[in-house]
Amino acid sequence: MRIGEVAEKAGVSVRALRYYEEQGLLQAGRGPGGQRHYPDTAVGRVRLIQQLYAAGLPSRVVRKVLPCVDSGEEKAPPALLDQMAAERVRVDQRITDLLAVRDRLDDVIAIARDPDSDCSHVE
Repeated sequence: MRIGEVAEKAGVSVRALRYYEEQGLLQAGRGPGGQRHYPDTAVGRVRLIQQLYAAGLPSRVVRKVLPCVDSGEEKAPPALLDQMAAERVRVDQRITDLLAVRDRLDDVIAIARDPDSDCSHVE
């Protein structure tokens, strides 16, 4: 697949794909004209990278995690396992925080929709 096709299917910019390549997160072959050609698995990989970034993992951690995903092996160096466990704790905390924010928003919405509340005029 060409870079534009991968970008479109994965929902990212071409610039993001080039960045992932620079960071060693994504590999592309080159055609005779120097055009990038990605394997069919590139879209799934880009989506995984996006998920890891969305969870707050920096590219240096993502770069360490991806080989474990690629190999399918369950064994990883103990230091990496410790780092992934710490990241998981951090992600769990973010989830807890986001759920608390959602609950607060639900409260605000319920109050704002109540015709007897003072803030029912809020749009």
